[in-house]
Amino acid sequence: MQRINKNVVLAILTAASSLFLLFQLYYFKYYIAGKNGPGLSNLKGILSLQETMQWRAVKKFTSLVNSYKVPVFVVDSVLLKIIAKDLERLKSTPYVLSECRYFCEHRDVTTFGLQDSLWESKENFLRAAERMGFQWQKYDGRDPRIEGIEDLSGTKIPLHYIFKMAAHTIHLVLFYERSGNYLWHGPLRLRQKMDKKFVPFRKLQFGRYAGAYNRPELILVTADQFKIWIPKDPSLFLQEIPHSKFLECRYKEARAFFQLYPDDYSVEAIEFRMQAKRLLHLAVVTLKSLGINFWLSSGTCLGWYRQCNIIPYSKDVDLGIFAHDYTPDIVPAFEKAGLHLKHKFGKVEDSLELSFIEENHVKLDIFFFYEEEKYMWNGGTQAKSGKKFKV
Repeated sequence: MQRINKNVVLAILTAASSLFLLFQLYYFKYYIAGKNGPGLSNLKGILSLQETMQWRAVKKFTSLVNSYKVPVFVVDSVLLKIIAKDLERLKSTPYVLSECRYFCEHRDVTTFGLQDSLWESKENFLRAAERMGFQWQKYDGRDPRIEGIEDLSGTKIPLHYIFKMAAHTIHLVLFYERSGNYLWHGPLRLRQKMDKKFVPFRKLQFGRYAGAYNRPELILVTADQFKIWIPKDPSLFLQEIPHSKFLECRYKEARAFFQLYPDDYSVEAIEFRMQAKRLLHLAVVTLKSLGINFWLSSGTCLGWYRQCNIIPYSKDVDLGIFAHDYTPDIVPAFEKAGLHLKHKFGKVEDSLELSFIEENHVKLDIFFFYEEEKYMWNGGTQAKSGKKFKV
C-alpha cells in the first residue's frame, strides 16, 4: 500500500481550516449582521460566532417580551454587576451604539425575572417564541402554602421557564407576591422523564432553592440596543442574593398542631399578633439600617416553627444577634424609631440582653449570642430576681 506524504496531509488540513474560517466570516457579514439589522454591525470589536448567536438570542427574546408587553427584568448577577458600574451613564445616555458591553460577553445563560401575575397571554407568547425559533420547557411545583390542604395540596404552579436558541439559554424565573410586600420564587426540580441535557442546568443562577426578595423598584434602560427593565438599585438587589434562601414554615405540621390545640381567635390574640408583627417589621427596618444581621429566637422562633405564626400568649418578640455585631448605635436607633429601653442586662462581653417596649406595651427582647469553638450560647437574666441563666 502506497504511503501517504505527511506534507500533503498537512496542506489539505490547513486548506480546510482556512476555508472554514472564511465561511465563518462570510456567514457573519452577510447573514448575521444583515438579519439583525445595522445595529450589530455598528458594535465595536470582532464578535465570535458564539457571542453573535448569544446577542441574537437575547435580542429576539427582548423583542418578544416587548411585543407582548411582558415586564421581565434582569436578575442575572453577572449582568447586574456590570450594569451597576455604568448605571448613571445608562440612565443619562439612551442609546450607545459604539460597543457591545453587556450582552456580547460570552456566557451560557442570561437570567430574567417576572412577576407571574403580570404575565398575560401566556399561551400566545409561548407559541410566538416557538415561531421565532426558541425551544422551551416549563418547570412547575407545588405552592408550599397550601401543603396539607386536602383539596388543594396537589395543585401545581409554574416556577421556571427555560428558552433555548442555538447554544444560548435564557432562564425566566417566576416570582410570586407574598403578604409583607416581598417576592418569592420556588426551586427548579427536574422530573423523572425530563431531558436533563436540555441546557447546562448546573450553570443556572436561580433554582437550587426557593428564594425571597424585597420587591424591587424597576427602571427602564437601554443597553446594547436592548430596552430592558432592571432594579433601580442593582447593588441592593445583588446584596440580597447571597442571603435569599427562603426557609418555608411547616404548614402541614402547623395544621396538624391546630387540630390538637385549636388556635386562639379572640380579639386580644388577633390584636397582639398584629402589634407583634408591626414591631417585628420595625425591628427589621432598624437593624437593616445598621447593617446588623439577626434571626428569630426563643418563643418567636418556636411560633414560626410549630404553628407558622406568633404565639398569642407570648406577649413579646424575641430576636438573636451575634455579640460581635453589637454597636452602641442600637439603642439610639430603636429609641429614634419610637421604642423605649426598658431593661439592659449583662455586659457586651457577657450575657448582654436589651429589652425595648412600644406604645402598646409589646416588648422586644434582643439576645446576644457568643461563639465558642464548638458551640454558641446566650445569657439571660430574670428581671425580678436578677438570677442569671446561660443557654
